[in-house]
Amino acid sequence: MLGNWLKTTILMAAIVALFGAVGALMGGKSGMLLALLFGGAMNFFAYWFSDQMVLRMYNAREVDESSAPQFYGMVRELSRRAALPMPKVYLIDEAQPNAFATGRNPENAAVAATTGILQLLSAREIRGVMAHELAHVQHRDILISTISATMAGAISALANFAVFFGGRDTEGRPSNPVAGILVALLAPLAASLIQMAISRAREFEADRGGAEICGDPRALADALIRIEAYARGIPLAPAEAHPETAQMMIMNPLSGGAIAGLFSTHPPTEERVARLRAMVSG
Repeated sequence: MLGNWLKTTILMAAIVALFGAVGALMGGKSGMLLALLFGGAMNFFAYWFSDQMVLRMYNAREVDESSAPQFYGMVRELSRRAALPMPKVYLIDEAQPNAFATGRNPENAAVAATTGILQLLSAREIRGVMAHELAHVQHRDILISTISATMAGAISALANFAVFFGGRDTEGRPSNPVAGILVALLAPLAASLIQMAISRAREFEADRGGAEICGDPRALADALIRIEAYARGIPLAPAEAHPETAQMMIMNPLSGGAIAGLFSTHPPTEERVARLRAMVSG
């Protein structure tokens, strides 16, 4: 099996290639250039502002040593173990147990947890969860997921643009309208599949890294089992259900359908737990 980092690199290259191909169909060489400029602008905005947007989406409130001493102290201890700068720490008043990390780099990172996860898990399990989130920061997964999500959204926008305004081939001639419709349907689907595969690979890597940071793989495995069992019975409030941020969570807060495996932002919990327990036995 390919390593998760190599798999992520290949998948990122695939989504960039798909982006360029849709741009070329939209307007030949000039269309490809326009698509790349468009994608670059979207990535620039996402890089600098996505963290604050996500925190505002969930009405997260920042806490410190005085307002949440145990939780804040736990994050500080884990940050030191991971050799990371201390991130900003947030709480979200939400019953569903979940947590996520955000920020453009380790120096500007933030970690957030719901009040539900603090009430559900033991201190040992919470420590495993927050180590997982810090592993995301350590691996710069927030940047990777932001770029992949932005590119997937840009591909969808460009594909729709090609349908409504007509595409061009590499010689600048009008393209086949049927081909344009097929691209509008299939390109966003392909982009979404690639984006989800990137997210799943990064979750496996964060599980491994989090287990190493906290030094207790079984704690994270136990936490994942309990989170999944309770999260399914406690859906997010409608105002808090944001599909575009599901890949950031330690557990997907939204339910999937019959083909959830392909479009899931997270690997199956059973497989994540099995890998963590293998670390214990290993």
